Amino acid sequence: MGLEAVVPRARDESPVPEWGLDAALVLVEDDAGDALLVTEYLADSDLPLEATWCKTLAEAQQFLDHCVKPVCVLLDLHLPDAHGMDAVRRILHVAPDAAIVVLTGLSESEAGLHAVAEGAQDYLLKGRVEPESLGRAVRYALQRKQVERSAAALQAGQLLASENARLERGLLPTPLLRGPGFSVAARYEPGRDHALLGGDFYDVVQTLDGTVHAVIGDVSGHGAAEAALGVCLRVAWRAAVLSGCVGPAQARLLNEILVAERAASHVFATFISMRFTPDHRTLRVVRAGHHGLLIKAATGLDWYEPPGGMALGLVADEARESAWPEAVLPMGPGTTVTACTDGLFEWRTSPTTRLGESGLLQLARRHAALPGQQFVDTLVDEVTVAATPHGGLADDLAVLQLSWENAS
Repeated sequence: MGLEAVVPRARDESPVPEWGLDAALVLVEDDAGDALLVTEYLADSDLPLEATWCKTLAEAQQFLDHCVKPVCVLLDLHLPDAHGMDAVRRILHVAPDAAIVVLTGLSESEAGLHAVAEGAQDYLLKGRVEPESLGRAVRYALQRKQVERSAAALQAGQLLASENARLERGLLPTPLLRGPGFSVAARYEPGRDHALLGGDFYDVVQTLDGTVHAVIGDVSGHGAAEAALGVCLRVAWRAAVLSGCVGPAQARLLNEILVAERAASHVFATFISMRFTPDHRTLRVVRAGHHGLLIKAATGLDWYEPPGGMALGLVADEARESAWPEAVLPMGPGTTVTACTDGLFEWRTSPTTRLGESGLLQLARRHAALPGQQFVDTLVDEVTVAATPHGGLADDLAVLQLSWENAS
């Protein structure tokens, strides 16, 4: 079953683009005459590759096992140590990314089709091989394999992204309110591209006595590890609230958890925890390194900076509760409280200036008459547009507006 002699066509002397081809070519053929003809056809083709000749499948497998380049295998199906489809399967076992062009006899076209079904990229009939068809088959085989790899990688990436999105969506907070009477408006924008979660976190829980507890916080840094730590702190905060751990004791507990769970000793977190008493008259606030609150009352909208303690992770895990004092703020009818992370105001308004808390207050006052969710969305949308000419919002962002409904 030798290659039939053919007269090569006159070669076109015009330059032929090489398409940046950088690959290894392996000829697996035990017949020396056939191997010589294939080598000559390769020399007469426009293919800028030289073939490595292997007389057995074992020899080819040894070569492939150490080959680091993309590789195309010209494979005879009748070898001393392999026959038929077994040869294709064994090549793919040792080199799954190898492109395979099967060489078959004139009477074995069915075998070529079976080889393609087994994972080969193409097949050639030995009696009809010529330089042009051989070069084209190798190029196309390498390109098809590259397309297969890219498609497989894309599908794997899409599946991973889908799984991550489902996981992150499941970890986003759902306010736990036990009935009507309290209004929550929230907005969350992670700084990472294609992510649903960042290091910022928030949550709202109403306990059986009617008290509404809320938290908003920010883990230092950006990335998946910070997002995971943010989720850890949020869940720990909710568990603490439901178990009755509130106020300064809660800050001490979260500090201990952060120190135990963080990936590096320099990681810290800020947070502000609020308790709205069921009589609608008092707001209790514990602040750990976080900035203040926007509070809208009958006298207008102002920035409130309650006394507080150090950020979590900046003090020893055995720190005393007194490290985080609790502030008590009287609440009048219709009072609304807006908490946010610094992603809402720590963006550039020019190459040398940032919006800052004072700029955020001015912006909030312009839209103070808007109802809850519309107010929150307007703040976020307006700062997003304003930040775009100066690099955009690069940090995570969370906003939470809270109020009793129809408070009297």
